[in-house]
Amino acid sequence: MDRETLIERLTAENEEFRRLREEHHRHDIDLEALKGTAPLSADQQWRITELKKLKLMAKDRMESLIRQASSRVAV
Repeated sequence: MDRETLIERLTAENEEFRRLREEHHRHDIDLEALKGTAPLSADQQWRITELKKLKLMAKDRMESLIRQASSRVAV
């Protein structure tokens, strides 16, 4: 099973994966909105850093779920 098919399957069948994907997307939207603000206040700069970390944490967990699902499919 290719990666895209696996991601589609996880999105349809796995609540945690779906929630993480939505969370990652929301963080991305929030980041883009903040980056359009100039000049950035200290609070906005802090929020950008926080959003990047949250986005990365969601992506890392999604990758872990993809690896787990991939190993189950391969067996």
